[in-house]
Amino acid sequence: MESLYLLIPLSVLLVFLIGILFWWSVKGGQFDDMEGPGWQILQDDDSMLIEKSSSDERKNKELKSDGV
Repeated sequence: MESLYLLIPLSVLLVFLIGILFWWSVKGGQFDDMEGPGWQILQDDDSMLIEKSSSDERKNKELKSDGV
């Protein structure tokens, strides 16, 4: 029972210290994503091409139907 008088404040102090160290590392940029922007530029954006091709197909169908 007497050991709890030492262990409980020690554990609270340890949790507080770990919280401060975690906050300091987050504010210091330790968890910033350094590779994400480099990978994003390599990814294709095919949705723009699909929208353009479908609108081009509609225009071609309209031109063909008007010419008949």
